[in-house]
Amino acid sequence: MTAETAQTILYCLFFFLLGVAAVLAVVQRLYSKFQEKIQSQADQLKVSARKEAEVERNQMLVDAKDKAYEIKAAAEKEIAAERAQQNRLLQKLEHRREVLAKQEESVQKQQHRIESDQSQLNSQLQSVAQQRADLDRQIQEQTVVLEQVSGLSRDEATEKLLGTLRSELDQEVGSQIIKHHKALQEKLKQQSRDILLTAMQRFASTHTAESTTSTVDVPTDDMKGRIIGREGRNIRAFEKLTGVDLIIDDTPGVVIVSGFDPVRREIARASLDKLIADGRIHPSKIEEVVAQTGEEIDEFIVKKGVEAADEVNVPGLHRRVVQMLGRLHFRTSYSQNVLRHSVEVAFLAGLLAEMLGMDGDLARRCGLLHDIGKAADHELEGGHPKIGGDLLARSGESAEVVHAARGHHDDIVTQHPYTMLVATADACSASRPGARRESLERYVKRMEELEAIATRFEGVQQAFAISAGRELRVLVDSNRTDDASAAIICREIAKAFEHELTYPGEIKVTVVRESQFNEFAK
Repeated sequence: MTAETAQTILYCLFFFLLGVAAVLAVVQRLYSKFQEKIQSQADQLKVSARKEAEVERNQMLVDAKDKAYEIKAAAEKEIAAERAQQNRLLQKLEHRREVLAKQEESVQKQQHRIESDQSQLNSQLQSVAQQRADLDRQIQEQTVVLEQVSGLSRDEATEKLLGTLRSELDQEVGSQIIKHHKALQEKLKQQSRDILLTAMQRFASTHTAESTTSTVDVPTDDMKGRIIGREGRNIRAFEKLTGVDLIIDDTPGVVIVSGFDPVRREIARASLDKLIADGRIHPSKIEEVVAQTGEEIDEFIVKKGVEAADEVNVPGLHRRVVQMLGRLHFRTSYSQNVLRHSVEVAFLAGLLAEMLGMDGDLARRCGLLHDIGKAADHELEGGHPKIGGDLLARSGESAEVVHAARGHHDDIVTQHPYTMLVATADACSASRPGARRESLERYVKRMEELEAIATRFEGVQQAFAISAGRELRVLVDSNRTDDASAAIICREIAKAFEHELTYPGEIKVTVVRESQFNEFAK
């Protein structure tokens, strides 16, 4: 190897080492920059994490404050409800206290009356004792005189005098008993009047007369044609689904909904209003609207029943009873709303019961449910007392409530005092001024219609409408009819009533055929 070759190798080795050192320097510089970038990103991440943690902490504080506010509001609402409940309990206790105070005052008055009567009785007993002493003295004097004049023995004279005295004493005692009996009757009558008047004065009720006629306003005559539909398909579908009759005549702007069932009539009226407002009237739409309206009316009926029960504080009613009670909102009797009438009877019966020292809650329950049968008397056979009593018995009501429903019209023998309270309250509610608005002329006309329909049948002599038109007594000629024809006449009269008259419940037709035979003994 030459010197030049060795020198060349050294130069190459030197430049190689120099290049390696340069590369190492560049790598170290890039590594330093990379570490600085990493450190910068780490610092940024720390700052971002701090900011997110701060935001999350603030959000948690806000959520905690909202939750605390909700808890506080719920607590305040619960406290308010508890206070309201306590206030109601205090009011009820105050009412009970007032009732007890009045009862105590009444008892004290009765005690004073009894003491006065006792003192009068003592004075009368003293007077009788004085009279007896006078009679004894007179007896002794008469004994001496009789022994001298009549020549009777002492025993015979004593027996005669005792008979005379017994007769006189019996007459005196009888007159005193009659006198006190009449005075006691007058006092009891006056007390009963005071109790009844006080109960009626304490209960103040408003009355709103409702019409049983349902009419629907129609904007144009063209709408009447749409209601009828092509070849009458719309009106037929409507009447079939609702169970009512639509009367569309020449009267402008009015369609009359005719149906005896008040609930069906209300469903039909509300459905027709919706169809007119919507404008689309065809069988499928009618079916949809009627079904929807029926559900709304069912909810409304339950709501009315619950409101009436809450108003008179009668809890624990069966759902079926609540529903039937709500149906009474659509039922009227001589223009008097039956549900409001039932509420009035409940209040009056409760007041009377409390004043007489009886159970006011039970009396209110009897009064509220006494006319429950009117909600179904057009669907079931029998009068509303029997229908209502059977319904309440199946619903688990007590014997007093069932008997009040069955006997408030004196149809059966009264077995419970609450039935008499309900009957009294029922009469007060029905007969007070403004409760029922049927005129005397209309009442007489309805009676005459019943009698006129019956008397036009062959063989009928006389017909008498009784029980406010709920029963008809028919007398037939026994010479012109036999038992079989009398039964046929009875059935034909009932059918004529069904076809020619509109009436709630049912009318009982009784045909009487009597044969009389007279002979003279000579």
